[in-house]
Amino acid sequence: MVVRHSTIGVLLLSALIGIPRPVQAAEVTNGRLEIIGEYRYAARESESVADAKALACREAWRQAIISSALYRESTASVIDSPLLRELSYTLANRHVHDPQIVEQSEQGRTISCRVHGYLQTDESSRVIRTQLTSGPSPAEGIDQNRALRILAVKEDATGAIAIQYQALKRLDWLGTHYQGGLRESADIMVDFYDEQGLLMKTERYPARRTATGDDVMNPGAIAVLKAAKPAGSRTYRVWLVK
Repeated sequence: MVVRHSTIGVLLLSALIGIPRPVQAAEVTNGRLEIIGEYRYAARESESVADAKALACREAWRQAIISSALYRESTASVIDSPLLRELSYTLANRHVHDPQIVEQSEQGRTISCRVHGYLQTDESSRVIRTQLTSGPSPAEGIDQNRALRILAVKEDATGAIAIQYQALKRLDWLGTHYQGGLRESADIMVDFYDEQGLLMKTERYPARRTATGDDVMNPGAIAVLKAAKPAGSRTYRVWLVK
């Protein structure tokens, strides 16, 4: 599902994967809305710096979109929907004008990216209306990368998040060929947000079929991962590293 904490204590947790940085809202000028986004990402040892930079900037663009007044006002009535994640990436990838990466920095394994661009208000409003009306294709699922596809996300009777996913290629966690990049891409990411919509933490879950972990998933195999919501979280979004 999609969706949305952050306290000083939480920022110090070692399990935190990535956090957005607050930005100031901008005014509309000549039908163009200025957007600014920033994201900080703590890369894992197995990730390359290039991949971490790409992820940080991709999330910075998404933060620029979702923090804009146009997006917030247009999606205020949509709660916990996979559409919100897809919509934000559609706008970030296809509808930002004059995009600029203003700053990138590295401190150890922590990568920061700050971006700046513009949305055409009429164009973006049309895209938002169209995508919220049509919704995602069930055949496409909620999200996917080269290794996995997220098919469905819902809460079960215990309040845990049940994530149904499908393997798109053979995943062998014992094979040395699958160490590193592929193994990372076969993980499922979950962002947890507080009641104010602020990011609390991001958790990474290996996409294995049982609690103890099967060693192999063949292409087309479907499984369900259950993720417990941390205390204080109200909403969440499930995504895959691209």
